[in-house]
Amino acid sequence: MAFFMSPDVLLSEKLLEVLYIVMGLVVMYTGIKNATDKENPHPIGTAIFWCSLGVILIFGRWIPAEVSGVIVLIMTLPPIFKRVSKGKQSEPSAEYSEKMAEKIGPKIFIPALSIGIFAIIFALFTTLGALVGVGVGVFVAMIILRLYSKDNKPRVFLDDTERMLSTVGPLSMLPMLLASLGAIFTAAGVGDVISQLVAQIIPKGNVNIGIIVFALGMVLFTMIMGNAFAAITVMTVGIGGPFVLAYGADPVLIGMVALTCGYCGTLCTPMAANFNIVPVAMLEMKDRFGVIKNQLIPAVVILVFQIAYMILFK
Repeated sequence: MAFFMSPDVLLSEKLLEVLYIVMGLVVMYTGIKNATDKENPHPIGTAIFWCSLGVILIFGRWIPAEVSGVIVLIMTLPPIFKRVSKGKQSEPSAEYSEKMAEKIGPKIFIPALSIGIFAIIFALFTTLGALVGVGVGVFVAMIILRLYSKDNKPRVFLDDTERMLSTVGPLSMLPMLLASLGAIFTAAGVGDVISQLVAQIIPKGNVNIGIIVFALGMVLFTMIMGNAFAAITVMTVGIGGPFVLAYGADPVLIGMVALTCGYCGTLCTPMAANFNIVPVAMLEMKDRFGVIKNQLIPAVVILVFQIAYMILFK
């Protein structure tokens, strides 16, 4: 309780920690439910994965980093040996879904929109931050759904969350792990190594070529890491800073557009699981790379436009 009572800790940090604990409890529920599910072909492995993640989310701030690392390693073993699966799913009947669709109509989008709206409100008009706003928006969405139908009891939200997590499976962890990998790469000096290699390619002082290499580097590194936010730190240290910004280019423009160049890489990689693999699993698409195939051409067109924009307005 010392953390929550401390006057030195910002309210935003305390609220964010509460959200992590709530998420951890939901994840723990997912593990326990699957462990007791007789229809789950791998109940033990599934429980180990989700419960390990739950422990990190709940107690991560207080347990030593070495212990967290060991738990992460334990958590990765079931997916490696394909021992994480989903059990019995409590889905509503088609008749009930059709009935509720007719009753609610377009208002069904209001709960989802409320999450984004509260994130924007909290980011612009408070010091608590967008992430806290997302958490508040989720609870507001639950209240709205409860008003839509008395059938939406807390157990329904809990079971539906478990169903979604079980459907997505270990891929749900990929964005967090890749974001952490970006921080590790930066701390390990990968950006400096890239800078030394690129110095042999880019003519000194040629900002236009520097922009092109920076943009392409963002695309390729994002494809490797699956996350543009993980790539931007390494690429800025290695290429953007010494070969573009050092020669007077606008840091706001270059930083913003270079990040969106990374998003072009997001469109082209299975490593961006939450964008390109999760929809395949949720929609049960036959072509595992169907989403990526339909995004390749738009990604190239957008990338060319963004490179031209940076060169013209740098």
